[in-house]
Amino acid sequence: MIPSVHDMGNDTYGLLHYLYGPGKAEEHIDPHLVAAWDRLAPDPGRDAKATERDLQRLLDQPVMALPESARPTEHVWHLSVRAAPEDPILTDEQWADVARRMVAATGIAPEGDDGACRWAAVRHADDHIHIIATVVRHDGRQARIRQDGARSQAEARKIEVDYGLRRLNTGDGTAAKRPTSDERHKARRQGRERTAREELRETVRRAVAGVTSEEEFFDRLADAGLLIRKRVAPSGDLLGYKVALPDDRNKDGEPVFYPGARLAPDLSLPRIRERWSADGPVQAPSADGLDHAAPGSPSAARRRTASAAWAAVLIVEHGEDAVTAAYIAATGEVLDALAKTSAAHTRQELRAAASAFERASRSHVRAERGTDRALRQVARDLVNGGPALGRGEDGATTAMAIDMLFFLITATMLWHAKKGHAQQADAACQAADHLRSAYQAASAQPIGALNRRGKNLNRPLLQRQTVLLREALPELAEQILAEPGWHALAATLADVKAAGHDPAALLTDAAERRELGTAESVSDVLVWRLRRTAGLPADSGDKVNRRPGTAQSMRPAGQRTPGRPGSQRTGP
Repeated sequence: MIPSVHDMGNDTYGLLHYLYGPGKAEEHIDPHLVAAWDRLAPDPGRDAKATERDLQRLLDQPVMALPESARPTEHVWHLSVRAAPEDPILTDEQWADVARRMVAATGIAPEGDDGACRWAAVRHADDHIHIIATVVRHDGRQARIRQDGARSQAEARKIEVDYGLRRLNTGDGTAAKRPTSDERHKARRQGRERTAREELRETVRRAVAGVTSEEEFFDRLADAGLLIRKRVAPSGDLLGYKVALPDDRNKDGEPVFYPGARLAPDLSLPRIRERWSADGPVQAPSADGLDHAAPGSPSAARRRTASAAWAAVLIVEHGEDAVTAAYIAATGEVLDALAKTSAAHTRQELRAAASAFERASRSHVRAERGTDRALRQVARDLVNGGPALGRGEDGATTAMAIDMLFFLITATMLWHAKKGHAQQADAACQAADHLRSAYQAASAQPIGALNRRGKNLNRPLLQRQTVLLREALPELAEQILAEPGWHALAATLADVKAAGHDPAALLTDAAERRELGTAESVSDVLVWRLRRTAGLPADSGDKVNRRPGTAQSMRPAGQRTPGRPGSQRTGP
């Protein structure tokens, strides 16, 4: 159940006229009163003799009883309470109980207070009610409604338990502002899937990923097609900014601008500046061996992303809170950059992952910026590397990066859960689900090719790989051998040996350095860890590569050239 406290107003009749009217898109059905401060309050929806003016005059009576100079400038309080989509439809009597509990909890009408404010609850849809109240009490004092939003949320959690409704997570005030009902109706009228606020928030988030200066930030906003207004002090210093979609206009035909802070708390100009203000020179994350991609290419950026994400897991698991918070915030930038430059077959899920993780990237733990420069650098590398193809080394390194990011997001989820950040933990969990789906799409071709190579290994070599696995990982061996990806791991172990490494040592290290319990396919995870650590090409289906200073081919003896990529789907 989601309660939303709306901005205070001064037009009681105007709000009642809207609540009892047809709505902006004929969405209001059978508007009627379900509860009020007085059981004899007139109901313009069900009583033909009652009017909206009658109800307005009664609600405003305590306000009008005050001398004009003593009346509050804004006296109309408005709270909407909406059930979750999967909740059962509540009866009018149940909504009446919800309304009474809400006005009591928020201080509008505490239980047993005969001098409380006047209020009315109107229902014009199955899934929600609106509560309107005037904040002057019967005794002439103004209601004490500070923290009404937090109080309504706390009461909603109790109502969910009492009525067996979906139990939502308690917020902490760090979430981005939800679109208003007016914004949602406008988006539907215009045929948009999302509101202008949501589109702008995503566009600005992507523009921020890895930026190092205001000039670069505003250039990216302009390149994305946004209208920009800057707020400049008399001294010439830049104080803030607003953005608008070119085709989002108000009734006067003017663009509707949103300040960055109204899009999300961390998108105000001062908070954005914090991202690069502590940055210093940063060494690009090591590719752990040979880098088979051209410097500055999409695949090189993805390989460095995998390395940086791998290193970041340890920080999130064991670092100080302020440093961990910075790494989590920078992880959001990496996801935005990866989604922005992703190939078509992974784009939707990666964008969904970035959008979900946006909520997980903020909490009341203040980030120590500057410590996260390595992650911010790979976000910048991804953007500068440009769009990636979904095949070859681009596609394979995308799968590798997603695999590593999956474990980073999982570590983030566990950190938030430990801190009691329920909404952030849930958001990270949703992001991990989307990453899992994106991985399946990205890995189908490279893992399929490796699987075919593994199946084509000669029998003695495959038997040796099986023995190696059982000796190195006795507790995991039987599980791995039963997985569809075992043959891809067998091919990778052959590549590791051909490149001059000790397969048993690298395999043991790959399994021990991070947990594997959240992996759907342990063999897939080990494939990417081994290929990254050994510096092997991510996409090695048709490649022969020689380690500098050796004559060893990475293609084992007895292996045939693979055919067309398969479509086997596995997950991190």
